[in-house]
Amino acid sequence: MKSWLNASNHTVVFTGAGMSTESGLPDFRSTNQGLWKQKDPGKIASTDALNNNVEEFIDFYRKRVLNVKEYGPHKGHDILADWEKHGLIQSIITQNVDGFHQEAGSRNVAELHGTLAKLHCQSCRKEYSSEEYVHQEYYCECGGVLRPSITLFGEMLPQDAFQLARSEAEQASLFIVLGSSLSVTPANQFPLIAKENGARLVIVNREPTELDNYADHVIHSREIGDVLAEWNT
Repeated sequence: MKSWLNASNHTVVFTGAGMSTESGLPDFRSTNQGLWKQKDPGKIASTDALNNNVEEFIDFYRKRVLNVKEYGPHKGHDILADWEKHGLIQSIITQNVDGFHQEAGSRNVAELHGTLAKLHCQSCRKEYSSEEYVHQEYYCECGGVLRPSITLFGEMLPQDAFQLARSEAEQASLFIVLGSSLSVTPANQFPLIAKENGARLVIVNREPTELDNYADHVIHSREIGDVLAEWNT
């Protein structure tokens, strides 16, 4: 793998929930800790909840904001940031909303589902820090509800992040998937776009994915941080 990294002129990394769970964050779909085992996403993480069940919506997302602040980047995030600094990778496409890539020092990050690090007013779109939720401030000065700047069920992906991700996938000569089941569309199309444009595809995920058959190299049942540390030697 180190030889593939060194030979690649444009390497793109795609990260999913498995990248975050190694930092300690619970994910949404796991059998034991998945947040959707406790909450129905259609009722709580949706535009309908924001508009019609705002108190429960805010309570859920305040807990998520506080949860993210309890944790931080792990060694895998740090290695990716170092690789970007030294030109080994060109960009990161992430399904995660915790902001750990940027916290570790990565700069060229396409956040497909937005970020919990920021809030904005549902009415006037003014931006705020997530610290507002920490301090139990839930309304804009205009009176509108403050909501996390993430993609809710019922919303389109942010187009700037989506277009950046598509462009990066098209340019990739090496495309590395870390910790994603690749089961969520349209995000799972990016590895295929990269492959169709001639990239080598590497998938590192604890469980098999729907795209393993397309990959040039697959690693299961390993910690992402450990795998990246091996490649980093």
